[in-house]
Amino acid sequence: MVSLNSPICDFGWKAPDFNLPGVDGHNWKLADVVGAKGLLVMFICNHCPYVQAIRERLVADMAILKSLGVNAVAISSNDVVNYPQDSFEKMKEVASEFNFGFPYLLDETQEIARAYDAVCTPDFFGFNANLELQYRGRFDNQGRDLTPRPNPTKDLLEAMKMVAETGAGPKDQIASIGCSIKWR
Repeated sequence: MVSLNSPICDFGWKAPDFNLPGVDGHNWKLADVVGAKGLLVMFICNHCPYVQAIRERLVADMAILKSLGVNAVAISSNDVVNYPQDSFEKMKEVASEFNFGFPYLLDETQEIARAYDAVCTPDFFGFNANLELQYRGRFDNQGRDLTPRPNPTKDLLEAMKMVAETGAGPKDQIASIGCSIKWR
């Protein structure tokens, strides 16, 4: 497994559109998922230990953001042939098991991951209401540690709260770390 860090935030970069199938049986476009105060686009997958370590906290934090007008969407772009645990059927199982309150989409061609320049799972792209990038950083300071730290940071949640309130993200951000996207 290769661990990578995401690049720094390119403030103001506009969110590329997409049209991808969701585990709920619907196709989702960018316009379908943006909230009144912003959007969080997350590149995740099922098998990555970094993603597995945050799933429960991620679902809880996304519910908080939704109440603030920031919607979220998760996209899996991994090669499902060589990584069958990231298949569409397995995505459905994970979304159901963890009660995802956001669309979970499959980017089978990997075109959307390339359009976003996603490099790892998880890779977070936090946009304001104008779909301008304001956050590209880590979820928190736990990494892939399954044992909760006392008083963990809430980098992503706090940054997206700021985006919801002001339209701008924090100037200082710590890059996300995760498994490399499994390119075909």
